[in-house]
Amino acid sequence: MSRTTAAMLAGALVLSGGAYVRAQVKVIAGEQHTMNATVEAVDEAARKLTIRTDKGEMRTIAVPAEATRLADVHPGDTITLTFYDNMVLRVKQPGEADVDTRELDVVTASGGSRPGGTSASQQTITATIDAIDLDEPAISFKGPKDWKYRTRVQDKAALQQVKVGDRVDFTWTEATLVKVTAKAKK
Repeated sequence: MSRTTAAMLAGALVLSGGAYVRAQVKVIAGEQHTMNATVEAVDEAARKLTIRTDKGEMRTIAVPAEATRLADVHPGDTITLTFYDNMVLRVKQPGEADVDTRELDVVTASGGSRPGGTSASQQTITATIDAIDLDEPAISFKGPKDWKYRTRVQDKAALQQVKVGDRVDFTWTEATLVKVTAKAKK
């Protein structure tokens, strides 16, 4: 799910429900996307793989130093990439400090007989409700570094539970699971 889609869900879900409660937390489960690709070339020195997606697109991807089994990946192998993301929103308490952090990627290797592993990262920012449009209905947020979101909201009544100037922490977590399957022998 893209961050824009996540934000649209966020706007709908963080504001929905019963009475408005400060420091309210909502977890918005993300979607899972899977992509299969075939390894076309392996450049161990540069730590890069050239892959052909299941849609026929050629891509070059960087392989992090933590992926220690690059030598076990060969042209013709199949790579399955599964992408996950989710978002947590929290209405901030008045006077609470703003946040703008990005956790470094965490990479772990799988313990299986084939190369693979997981890469994850997390980012948190504080955004301010910039505008509320009860006619559309929609809500707009502004954050650090000119970050902006405007999204429609499903529950119009939910918009009446917040006001322009309220602050919200957005935390995105993204992860990619990588699985390598050896080329079938003929």
